[in-house]
Amino acid sequence: MPLQQSPPGLRGWWRPGRALHLVPLLLIVAITVVDVLAPPQIHLGPLLIVAPAVTASFAHARATAVVGLLAIGAQVVIGLLRDGLTTPNHLAQIAALTLVSALVVGLRALRDRHEQELEQVRSVSEAAQRVLLRPLPARSGPLRLASSYLAAEAEAQVGGDLYALARTATGTRLLVGDVRGKGLASLGDAALLLGAFRAAAHLHATLPELARYLDGSVCWDLAQPTEGDDPGESFITAVILDVPDEGAVVSMVDCGHPPPLLLHEGTVTALAARQPAPPLGLGDLVPAEYRVETFPFLPGDRLLVYTDGVIEARDGRREFYPLAERITAWTGEPPAALLQHLRRDLLAHAGGRLDDDAAMVAVERLAGPSAG
Repeated sequence: MPLQQSPPGLRGWWRPGRALHLVPLLLIVAITVVDVLAPPQIHLGPLLIVAPAVTASFAHARATAVVGLLAIGAQVVIGLLRDGLTTPNHLAQIAALTLVSALVVGLRALRDRHEQELEQVRSVSEAAQRVLLRPLPARSGPLRLASSYLAAEAEAQVGGDLYALARTATGTRLLVGDVRGKGLASLGDAALLLGAFRAAAHLHATLPELARYLDGSVCWDLAQPTEGDDPGESFITAVILDVPDEGAVVSMVDCGHPPPLLLHEGTVTALAARQPAPPLGLGDLVPAEYRVETFPFLPGDRLLVYTDGVIEARDGRREFYPLAERITAWTGEPPAALLQHLRRDLLAHAGGRLDDDAAMVAVERLAGPSAG
């Protein structure tokens, strides 16, 4: 989510009803009054530096500079009302206050610049996510869909997990995958697989042919050594689903990926393949036989496809997230609400931040003539 910032300067700093912004002004007034009324041997003027320092904690550089100038002006007033402005003591206090205020404003300006650069990085990251992970449509034939993505990188919105959807003449095909590794380093492999799927999902008649094509498309690229990796160590786990518009089944080819969960009348069942194929990208090393598994998918059923970042999320006691247990509370929710509950519960379990990227796609088969 983009960082929310106020506009620079007084216009963004001063907003009615925000009592926090009155604190620096009240500090200046209070310190000035007490200093003027205090005995001659007591000097509270140096405390005026607190005002710009406090302002820098929540306002921009321009507002901090304005408060600094007000503090310096208050120090001048104190000098005029007490021993005299030209005494060495007051001149030294004014000079020190000016120097420290300038330092505070400079540090705040550096922080503002860093926040602007961070905002630009996040904007680019969100643009990359929209290009790489195109939002899934809310409807696809008789299906209702929703998706959610949680990146492990603190300042990134994308990583190595992926999902894509393609319409064919007879139904909908869905790909969910997980590139080895996490964060920005895995973007290239994810983009390669997504491009291959979008180009070929509607051309190959069977799922084994499509899986074989995807493996051949990425195998040569993933086998190339990169910095910190050895040849053959890169791969992509994936699950490819085919949901026909007619009928009440879902076909699946599992390439080393966690099994999807089927939510049917309050029960949760893992659609585990009897003989899963090796991950994509290992076709040159491990002979792959892509077997199609077919499962019932009735109207009203929901299907949750996810990556291992979900089930491998740990809490403070290093315990994994019990996905199959937690999701039973939301089996009757539509896909968007289901993922909203699941996302909130997952982040709460992991303490607000995941160690690995996590992608989730929820699919519901609708009933009735209007489903098509």
